[in-house]
Amino acid sequence: MKAGIRTYVGMAVVGLALAGCAQVNSVMHHGQSVNVSLSGAEEVPPVATQAHGSGTIQIAEDHSVSGSVTTTGIAGVAAHIHTGARGQNGPVSIGLVKTADNTWAVPAGAKLNDAQYASFKAGNLYVNVHSAQHKGGEIRAQMNP
Repeated sequence: MKAGIRTYVGMAVVGLALAGCAQVNSVMHHGQSVNVSLSGAEEVPPVATQAHGSGTIQIAEDHSVSGSVTTTGIAGVAAHIHTGARGQNGPVSIGLVKTADNTWAVPAGAKLNDAQYASFKAGNLYVNVHSAQHKGGEIRAQMNP
């Protein structure tokens, strides 16, 4: 093979390899990232509080979940992702773990089941943080895909 042809073939192989990596990267990271802004007004019933929070939750097509929320003005005792439409309370789907004084994270390896994933796609998941004063939840945010 002549040097010019080898160079051309080598560049074509590298180009195909890079295209394949880009495709794998796109598939691995495909999903949705949801920004949440937690407040007492979103709770059911609404809670009068100065507490608030924010964060980002990522949900991949394979139903795996990651992300965290950070709060201010609340001594949180628990935090969860629940299944429930806006204005309704529902069961816990994923419990969050406290990773710092005001930070709650989705535990590694967390996944939604098929029904929970369908609820997410329909806008029927929410995240909330509970306090000793408000055991049912003090601040909440609906997770809109």
